[in-house]
Amino acid sequence: MDVTFLGTGSAYPSPCRGASAIVFRAEGECWLFDCGEGTQTQFMKSALRAGRITKIFITHLHGDHMFGLPGFLCTVSLQCGSTPTNQHVDIYGPVGLRSFIRMSLEVSHSQLVFPYTVHEYGTYRLLENEQFTVKAFKLYHRIPSFGFVITEKDRPGRLNVGKLQELGLQPGPLYGKLKLGSAVTLESGQTISPCDVLGDPVPGRKICILGDCSGVVASGAAQLCRDADLLIHEATLDDGQMEKAKDHGHSTPKMAAEFANLCRAKRLVLTHFSQRYKPPGLVSEGDEDVTVLKTQAESVLMGQSVILAEDFLTISIPLKKPL
Repeated sequence: MDVTFLGTGSAYPSPCRGASAIVFRAEGECWLFDCGEGTQTQFMKSALRAGRITKIFITHLHGDHMFGLPGFLCTVSLQCGSTPTNQHVDIYGPVGLRSFIRMSLEVSHSQLVFPYTVHEYGTYRLLENEQFTVKAFKLYHRIPSFGFVITEKDRPGRLNVGKLQELGLQPGPLYGKLKLGSAVTLESGQTISPCDVLGDPVPGRKICILGDCSGVVASGAAQLCRDADLLIHEATLDDGQMEKAKDHGHSTPKMAAEFANLCRAKRLVLTHFSQRYKPPGLVSEGDEDVTVLKTQAESVLMGQSVILAEDFLTISIPLKKPL
């Protein structure tokens, strides 16, 4: 499981930072969170494949988070060739997203070779499958904006192969059945339950990705994000400009770190920086060093390390130890 930042700047893409876009990958799943202008170009500069994306989540309908979506869909379609494919893309976003996509494609006479479905938020449980649940929660911003919680379901423990062989069960389909939680009956009539041969379960991981915000609206947001393995939070401006940040519906490092403390996040990643903040070595007159944001956040987290997102940075989220 990992996340890759394709764009970490606010407002517009620049030579230093692309507009907002994050890719989440886990065992065959490849999802895109936000799709700012130029996201398809960022894919081409990375080791990621745009055609692997099956789900797209848009935090809110400001241009730097969704202007790249029509172009991205068309790029993927062109890469598929002229033959219709079985690929299907699910797109999740606030009310109005469906009209934006439909109008953009109609006016430009663009035709996609794959089907897509737009799911405008009606409930806060967006999806659930065998591996994950994804929930959304409201944020304070100038327009409706949302955060997402990706929760991996607990994994079954390891099979005790030695014990299975002692019981006379050789490797085969029945191993898989036990792994999935079903009991099996041997030819002798003996029944083996999963709890007899499975080790302790492996807890699932949790990733929280917040859109633009100056705080959370939902009272249960901190609980949803409780013990997140990775919290991705915007920090558009530094703490010295907190009032300006709040007036525009944005956060500072201190605000991000306070939410991280509230939900006991294990790792905090700051992103969505104003274009005035440049990486060390690229700071020129009128710019500011982005590392000041890291320092400010770490002072609130009492020494816990904070990660500053950079374009094409990939962060791995390792498996947890069994309970």
